[in-house]
Amino acid sequence: MKKDNLKLGLLLGFLAPVIGIFGYYLWKFRLFTLNEFFQVLNMQKSLLSGIISIALIANAILFTLYINEHKDKTAKGIFIATCIYALITLGFKWFA
Repeated sequence: MKKDNLKLGLLLGFLAPVIGIFGYYLWKFRLFTLNEFFQVLNMQKSLLSGIISIALIANAILFTLYINEHKDKTAKGIFIATCIYALITLGFKWFA
């Protein structure tokens, strides 16, 4: 939390939702193997867009923490990554 740069924000912004998706897997799908979980996501694209949306909550938490610490460049990177994830989610929702 001491650094304030755009690259760190982008890295955090792209990693946090991945961790969020894994957390969702552990919370709701732990009876399935990780491979089965991804097969279900591949078959049901609407489920994938919903899970990505939930995973973006991790970015919202990070964004809030960095804004409150006045690390604006890092927060900007997190926001950019969140917007990219949101566009990907919309693409899955509309075109898949």
